[in-house]
Amino acid sequence: MSDERILVVDDDPSLLTLLQMRLKSMGFVVTPCGTGRDALSRAQEEAFDFAILDLRLPDSDGLGLMEDLHHLHAGLPILILTAHGCIPNAVEAMQKGAHGYLTKPFDDKELLASIDKALTQQRMSQEIHRLQMLVNELYGMDKVVARSSEMQALLQQVARVAGTDATVCISGETGTGKEVIARVIHCNSSRANKSFIAVNCAAIPETLFESELFGHQKGSFTGAHQTKRGLFQTADKGTLFLDEIGEMPLSLQGKLLRAIQQREVLPIGAQVPTKVDVRILAATNSDLEVAVKEGRFREDLYYRIHVVPLWIPPLRERRQDIPSLTQFFLKQSVARLNKPIRGFTPDAMQAMVTYSWPGNVRELENVIERAVVMSPKDMITADLLPLAPGKSPGTLQPLTEAKEDFEREYLKDILRATDGNISRASQIAGRYRADFYKLLKKYGLHPSDNQGERVPPGEQVDLT
Repeated sequence: MSDERILVVDDDPSLLTLLQMRLKSMGFVVTPCGTGRDALSRAQEEAFDFAILDLRLPDSDGLGLMEDLHHLHAGLPILILTAHGCIPNAVEAMQKGAHGYLTKPFDDKELLASIDKALTQQRMSQEIHRLQMLVNELYGMDKVVARSSEMQALLQQVARVAGTDATVCISGETGTGKEVIARVIHCNSSRANKSFIAVNCAAIPETLFESELFGHQKGSFTGAHQTKRGLFQTADKGTLFLDEIGEMPLSLQGKLLRAIQQREVLPIGAQVPTKVDVRILAATNSDLEVAVKEGRFREDLYYRIHVVPLWIPPLRERRQDIPSLTQFFLKQSVARLNKPIRGFTPDAMQAMVTYSWPGNVRELENVIERAVVMSPKDMITADLLPLAPGKSPGTLQPLTEAKEDFEREYLKDILRATDGNISRASQIAGRYRADFYKLLKKYGLHPSDNQGERVPPGEQVDLT
């Protein structure tokens, strides 16, 4: 409860002081305001979990203030304070979205009960949202949970860093899944039930960059018709993901550095900086060290965001992951497009395993979706995969070794997918049971082991 923030608005200084004392003793962080104007100003600068409003204010109507607050923070629970003679107005306030009302004078038990009821509902809603987000992210983890040693090493690093507040810089080619890794870090951190705000630094015009990141005050420049919260403020208590940070204008890098170091931002036109509590995750597909040497990226900012560097290898350097990734994307596309596709023919799978994938995981996903759309049968064949032969990797295994590696991994995948059920596995592979057993024996795999582990050399395997 100590982290929950309450905005209290009342023009009676004595009552305001009393409420502040009572709520602080209950463990809340309290922001007192004597006018509606002051309340709106504070609400534009920080997020609140609950608000208590006097229905009668000297400079604004309580109902109008409530609507303005809901405009800034949709779903903010608001408790209305009213005198006995204004109960009809309080009822009207509830009809317009207030959580409840209390008539003056009230005791501590009434106040705490009203706050606790509202915050319990809000906590439940946030928990449901967090769990939904975690389910989505854990489902998406299939994109990164892989068998290759390179990805296993990366995920071990992710697991170690996720529970900290350390700044992380994720590098890798376009399409390798940098945002997926960033979301996994966020969803396994203490900030998982707060916002994850992603911004593509390459997509924002330089003239709008400062306003987007730090916000602006009404009238601070032509076109600033209202006060705007920046992405730093929106991500307060959560995570801000700065994708393609190497494309950030040099003129703004100093301000970003200050925001990260001082944990505060100065909106355009504001006189006083606003404190923010934001974890920074950055990503780039360019070499920032080269950018520093060429004067395109500040050296001090480079070291500030490079606290924990993570590198995602391109798909061509972790071919062992391709079969499992293809199955994952196939399952997604089949469900989305409602087409009864069972799998890939061996030549289609081999084409994907030996292709260089310049667009990485993103290209693989798009190729499979296209194949599912275009496939007239229940199996995807190689001719449905638009893989340019000129893009194959420069260094390939001999054909015999490549086929053996592919068959071994393919058999392991089938054993996992079918829990070792030979009838189902041979049907998926398009082989007779006897032929399928011969393949298992060839590669030392046991049908009862659905993890697809190798049988130790020299150990007798009965496949009859």
